[in-house]
Amino acid sequence: MKYLIFVALGGASGALARHALANWVHQLWEKPFPLGTLLVNVLGSFAIGVVYVMVIEKQLVHADWRGVLMVGFLGAFTTFSTFSLETITLLESGQLGTALGYMFGSAFVCVAMAGVAIYLTRLFFA
Repeated sequence: MKYLIFVALGGASGALARHALANWVHQLWEKPFPLGTLLVNVLGSFAIGVVYVMVIEKQLVHADWRGVLMVGFLGAFTTFSTFSLETITLLESGQLGTALGYMFGSAFVCVAMAGVAIYLTRLFFA
């Protein structure tokens, strides 16, 4: 139960941080390119690499922080960070084809599914 509370607290903090940072950048950057979202994804991907080494590999931080930081905070800050770590794990284990398939499949399938959902929902609620 303690682990779930840690995840929930980290998740709430990550969601608030994503919202605040992305909105702040979007206010400064008044162009159609979603720079705030890109920045969140880049920072989240970098952060999960740092936290992974400190918590999992080097055990410099207590294992309970994995739930707070990796699953909770960074999971809510951006799921792109988890995607990035999983891709690196596949690459490091020598699974180049699987990693590339995961990268391109995730990007294509997720964008396609969002498009299909928008189309079908608009059709249903027209």
